[in-house]
Amino acid sequence: MKKLNKIIPIFLLLIMTQFMTAQEHKAKVLVLFYSDNGGTYELAKEISKGIESKGNAQAIIKQVKTSSNPKLKDIPVATVDELSSYDGIAFGSPIYFGNISTGMSEFLSKTVSLWTNHSLEGMPATVFMSAGSGVGKELAIQSFWNSLAVHGMVLVSNGIRGVENIDKNTPQGNTVLGVTSLASVKNVERPSKSERYMARLQGENFAKIAFALKGTFSNKTTANGSVIEKSADINTVLKQKQIILPQVPKPAGNYQPYVRSGNLVFINQVALKDGKILNPGKLGAGISEEEVKEATKVTMLNVIAVLNEAVGGDLNRVKRCVQLTGIFNTKDDYTKHADLMNVASNLAVDVFGEKGKHARATFGASSIPVNSSVEIQAVFEVE
Repeated sequence: MKKLNKIIPIFLLLIMTQFMTAQEHKAKVLVLFYSDNGGTYELAKEISKGIESKGNAQAIIKQVKTSSNPKLKDIPVATVDELSSYDGIAFGSPIYFGNISTGMSEFLSKTVSLWTNHSLEGMPATVFMSAGSGVGKELAIQSFWNSLAVHGMVLVSNGIRGVENIDKNTPQGNTVLGVTSLASVKNVERPSKSERYMARLQGENFAKIAFALKGTFSNKTTANGSVIEKSADINTVLKQKQIILPQVPKPAGNYQPYVRSGNLVFINQVALKDGKILNPGKLGAGISEEEVKEATKVTMLNVIAVLNEAVGGDLNRVKRCVQLTGIFNTKDDYTKHADLMNVASNLAVDVFGEKGKHARATFGASSIPVNSSVEIQAVFEVE
């Protein structure tokens, strides 16, 4: 049972790590819309389904302002500042007299600071609209494109796709620039089945482009003009904070100090220092909390030393600390494991800054190999 209690958290850690990694590598796409009667929102949902259909992108639906429409009252509202944090944006709006809706236009008018700071340059964008009778739909989308082109966004058209599968006996809002819905044409439900189908295709195509361009453009400023600081050189940080990495401990069995799978590095270490376990034993039965904290620091230094070897001596290649799991040799009634693990977490942030902030798990064990008082399991993402 004790072995099972130790295996279950490790199994859950692996599942959580795989999920987090999968989410991290997906393109994050904002589906940003304004809607009067809910028709544009219906298209937004279909666009989002298309974006997520191949598993390479995550869609986040938001509106540009709060709405009194019951269908829309629970949809979150986007801020201008957050736009530059996405890998692509799909914009949706009704058509007002061959132009963008007032609601969307008002929102875009607030993005002057993003334009000034080039915050959206190189980011892919696509457009979908609710077109009323359909008159002027291409003109309206082109008008929308003009605003996005000023920001230097990469404009992704819908092209000629899916035509063979739409109902040609009924007018549809199909354009090469982007999907529209002929909202005022009432002989079929709007958006029609064909318009929804075309919207999903547009979302799928846009996700492909957003995923391909992910990471190729760098937004160095926020909407208020503040500069995002470049990460400090890790070697300089180590010198400034007088952190000395130990020699990488040699394996005591048929295993490796680390395993790299894709961009993830998996590491397990105990409180080994100069060939001996520092402060061995069980907390509360021979050693104190301060001694365990000292052992925790040594263990985390061992983790970073192994990581340094995994990246060829260049810790600047570390993109983030994904997960730390602390296992402590404690009595059954001990409950302050988190305080002990804070030592390792603080060290990770001291060395890697924002990239060192991580998910964490902490628990006690009846014993730990080689009588160490602590064991740390770590997962890092590297270049």
